[in-house]
Parts: sequence; C-alpha cells; structure tokens
Amino acid sequence: MALNKKGSRRITVDGTDYRWRIRRKPTYAQAMCHAPMVYAVESADPGGPGTTLVVTTGQPHAANWLGTAPEPVRPADVAAAIRQARGSGWEPARAGSPFQLDRSAGFVPTP
Repeated sequence: MALNKKGSRRITVDGTDYRWRIRRKPTYAQAMCHAPMVYAVESADPGGPGTTLVVTTGQPHAANWLGTAPEPVRPADVAAAIRQARGSGWEPARAGSPFQLDRSAGFVPTP
C-alpha cells in the first residue's frame, strides 16, 4: 500500500529518504481518545514503495473531539521510530505486509 503523496512529508534518516504522513481525519476511536494516533512511513525510493511502517504513538490524535491537547509529532520522533523499526527487522524496500511499531507505552484511553 502506497502513501498518498499529497500531505506527506519527506525525511532523510541515515542517508535514506522516506515519506511519512499522519491521517488527517481520526478514526472514531481516535476521535474519542480511546485509541492513540497512528502515522505511516514508507521509502521514498523512486523504485517504488515496499513495506509500509505503521507507528502507533502514545498520544491522542490532534483532531480528537474531546479537545485533548497532543504533543506534535516531530521529525526527530519519526527518525527515532524509523531507526527502531529498522533495528527490529523492518525492510522498507521489500514488499510485504505493513510493519507495526507500537510506541504507545503510557497512553491512557479516555473512559
């Protein structure tokens, strides 16, 4: 599955180019702060995308309906997630199912 180029941001980590994107509209669970925000990362290699990295953060989605203020996802956070995923076996150039990286430790869902 390829990321939509519109709205995605480029980042270079250890000499490799990637694109990352946060879904604009939250899912219902994210909007109600029952589930944390998720973003996707893929290789920006012109040869075509391979496996998508799906990162679950430990914060609410910015467009949640409860007005809970999240911390912004910074490029340094994305770079750290990419390095962690690469260390855990994510191969962005190889085709396959999305690679899930859970960084949601400490997220407390709103009752």
